[in-house]
Amino acid sequence: PTLPSPTAATSILKRQKQLRRKSVRFDQVTVYYFARRQGFTSVPSQGGSSLGMAQRHNSVRRYTLCEFAQEQEVNHREILREHLKEEKLHAKKMKLTKNGTVESEEADGLTLEDVSDDDIDVENVEVDDYFFLQPLPTKRRRALLRASGVHRIDAEEKQELRAIRLSREECGCDCRLYCDPEACACSQAGIKCQ
Repeated sequence: PTLPSPTAATSILKRQKQLRRKSVRFDQVTVYYFARRQGFTSVPSQGGSSLGMAQRHNSVRRYTLCEFAQEQEVNHREILREHLKEEKLHAKKMKLTKNGTVESEEADGLTLEDVSDDDIDVENVEVDDYFFLQPLPTKRRRALLRASGVHRIDAEEKQELRAIRLSREECGCDCRLYCDPEACACSQAGIKCQ
């Protein structure tokens, strides 16, 4: 058998250079918008109902890359504004209740409307440094669902989510020092002893 000549083989380095020249270019962003629904697909770390979305989108919008970046900046800035307002409200309540040690009717009556936009300085904050998804408290999730037109929140999900969270706390087996495959739940499930 004859070996192929070294010149006949193509270089891996040359192939990579060719692939780099053939790049995908994007010139627009398509965003699909979905109505908010009760989730049934995720497990929030606390509380009842989860957030989800409708099966089909209700609108579509196309942006140029520049328009989309500007839209994201505006959206993130608004989310940051709400987050900073919530922090300011919490700080006001803590001040009135002396860090939660005394009751205060004034603190109980405070809402986000009581926090002035003048108290929040979003313009001098680099949004990308502070923008990240925050878990929403149960009351806020319920309020979002109601505002989205969900009139009846299925209460069974609350019990199901609680059961899932409890089951996740218990993992592994009861083996100590050595594994008894006959009694080991991990071994019976076909996984390494935990």
